[in-house]
Amino acid sequence: MKGEKETEDRAFIGGFDHAWEGIVRAVRTQRNMRFHALAAVAVVVAGLVFRVGVAEFAVLFFAIALVMAMELVNTAVEAIVDLVSPEFDPLAKIAKDAAAGAVLVASIGAAIVGAIVFGARAIELAASILGSW
Repeated sequence: MKGEKETEDRAFIGGFDHAWEGIVRAVRTQRNMRFHALAAVAVVVAGLVFRVGVAEFAVLFFAIALVMAMELVNTAVEAIVDLVSPEFDPLAKIAKDAAAGAVLVASIGAAIVGAIVFGARAIELAASILGSW
């Protein structure tokens, strides 16, 4: 049936709209998400400046996506916990702390990836700049 297909298509596209709204809201309201977005832009620019290869860019993009996804999940967990437990509760604290911990683990992993990809290049650039003084 044509009508059912159109409804399914609209629902599918609507899902992307809702997902995009969630990302935009997180960037607008969450300081850490803005920091991660800015860091992601800096990493992409550094990758272009240092002429990072395709495989290295793929790993960098995966690390960026992982950190951003974890930050979105953390934001969702915090919102749900605040909704169901507006008063302090030790279990609510555990949920929030664990979600924040997931972001921290992903961020440390991404920083290690960045150090592996950019470390030698940055040292070489610094040596070149310092050597010309």
